[in-house]
Amino acid sequence: MNRNEDILNPTEADQFGLAAATLLRQGSQSLPAGIKDRLYAARLKAISVKKPEKIRIQQHVLTSSTGSWSSGSRSFWDNVGWIAPLIVLVFGLIGIAQWQQDSRINDIAELDVALLTDDVPPDAYADSGFMGFLKNGPLAESDQDSLDSAKSPS
Repeated sequence: MNRNEDILNPTEADQFGLAAATLLRQGSQSLPAGIKDRLYAARLKAISVKKPEKIRIQQHVLTSSTGSWSSGSRSFWDNVGWIAPLIVLVFGLIGIAQWQQDSRINDIAELDVALLTDDVPPDAYADSGFMGFLKNGPLAESDQDSLDSAKSPS
């Protein structure tokens, strides 16, 4: 015999209980008055001894004009649990802003180092003629040849 077959599910147990109560009620009508009185007293005693069921009630009440919510048995972490993700978000945004600022500072420092270590003096970059030279490139070979022939006293 399988042990799981002997156990009733809650609906079957309720149906069995109702059927048994109906049979007992029908059978109790034909009992003598003394037995009925003893059954009634036993029923009252059983009801008085029965332990009360524990019912879990969650209560959310606005406690005062400060607007804070409280509940009877909530732990500290349940009350402040929503704050932790907010703090992580704020620190994350601060970290990202700091990282971007450091990146900008490093880029500017690299540009300054390149300017200061270059062969061309920094004032040349401000000269408009130098900018034209950078845009057009060095003199063409034909221009270079004409300059060389002009310089040589042949």
